[in-house]
Amino acid sequence: MSLEKFLLNSTGKSYFLPAHGKGKALPEKFKGLLRKKPGVWDLPELPGLGGPLIRDGVVARSQDLSALESGAENCWYGVNGATGLLQAALFSVARPKQFVLMPRNVHRSVIQACILGEINPILYDLPFDEELGHYLPPDVNCLSNAFKKIKTKGIDIVAVILLNPTYQGYSSNLKSLIKEIHKYDLPVLVDEAHGTYFCIDFPGKLPDSALSAGADLVINSLHKSAQGLAQTAVLWSQGMRVDPVSIERSLLLIQTTSPSSLLLASCESALRVLRSKKGQRKIKNRIDNALKFREKLIKKGIPLVNNHDPLRLILNTAKIGVSGFEADEFFISNGVIAELPDPGCLTFCLGFAPHTDFVYSLESVFKKLLNFYKERPPLPIFIKPPLKSLRVPAISISNAWKLDHKKVELINSVGEVSADFICPYPPGIPIIIPGEKLDSEIVSWLISHHSKWPSQIPNYIRVVS
Repeated sequence: MSLEKFLLNSTGKSYFLPAHGKGKALPEKFKGLLRKKPGVWDLPELPGLGGPLIRDGVVARSQDLSALESGAENCWYGVNGATGLLQAALFSVARPKQFVLMPRNVHRSVIQACILGEINPILYDLPFDEELGHYLPPDVNCLSNAFKKIKTKGIDIVAVILLNPTYQGYSSNLKSLIKEIHKYDLPVLVDEAHGTYFCIDFPGKLPDSALSAGADLVINSLHKSAQGLAQTAVLWSQGMRVDPVSIERSLLLIQTTSPSSLLLASCESALRVLRSKKGQRKIKNRIDNALKFREKLIKKGIPLVNNHDPLRLILNTAKIGVSGFEADEFFISNGVIAELPDPGCLTFCLGFAPHTDFVYSLESVFKKLLNFYKERPPLPIFIKPPLKSLRVPAISISNAWKLDHKKVELINSVGEVSADFICPYPPGIPIIIPGEKLDSEIVSWLISHHSKWPSQIPNYIRVVS
């Protein structure tokens, strides 16, 4: 089947990203643009139009207005996803050989930026839910312990990265974390890819946004948590800790010199919806509906997990003895497509499209699932990866990536230095990064979990020669 035919014939009830629900929730004015003669919107950086890094033109004025209305000091649209903006933001706060503190569940795009920029990542450990197999967000004590251990190692860090919310919608008390970091006068970069719409004022129903919590740099993915097309994102900055000139110089290294005018327009329209009264009313309605869905499903005995993002519903499949991967295949075969399977859960992203039949769809397929996997006992608890509470690569992460390497069986990799990523779950979150020395405990854990993640944990790994 060709790509064109697949896109035209894509079927099934979609509870996955992008959050516009296969176009149903795209902003109306943007839909109007798409109805124009195909290709009329595919323009270069014309005089008068400009681009994200050109100071004059419609794009520059749009970014300035978005910053003003969002309470930020600066705004840059991105057209190669949150990935490109995360990497540029990191380059703006750290130079080669410097150290940056980041959480255990940071996205691999940040680690890849460390490779490109020869930056040293220090990863700190996070709380772990053994029933679900999920990493949980850090609290102030977790962060304080990381700072104490860094001090004992005599390492100077130049910035801190936070990830909030997680893929499954778990959120920290950002204000307390950022306040703690700012005690050291360090810039805070927040990967808020999944929390763009937290900027809406909806007390008691949404966590604080990273901007309102005082972060210096914030990256939002506009297709994951707003109504933008795939690849749309935005970078915000505020305060005096990061020079906007440094940000723009870093963006020049990462962003394309031929940005899509269609994607730039999508950035603007997605942010406009979040700021408009009509748009906020619709989103609040979606949130209220999602909360009602949750309440109804729980009353029907559907095992849902508590989280902080109302538009992410997590089905606890471990409780009924079924892996998330098994459940995902079963749901897809019954015409219901979720966003994220993992060994113990299946996450559904409702996004901003109306889903009037969600409760019926989930309940009916879940009952079939129970009948298909009859009377299974709950899955055993999940064992946390045996990683050090503070992980510093044994050799430069950039060198580990670039040096000659060899491929060895995982079972024979003890004592070797990894030249690879191993990212079992969620997508893009690495257990192993280049430069890490593989000890017997982590290798044993990887081997024992290969059956749970057969396509994500390989039998072989590349190590530094």
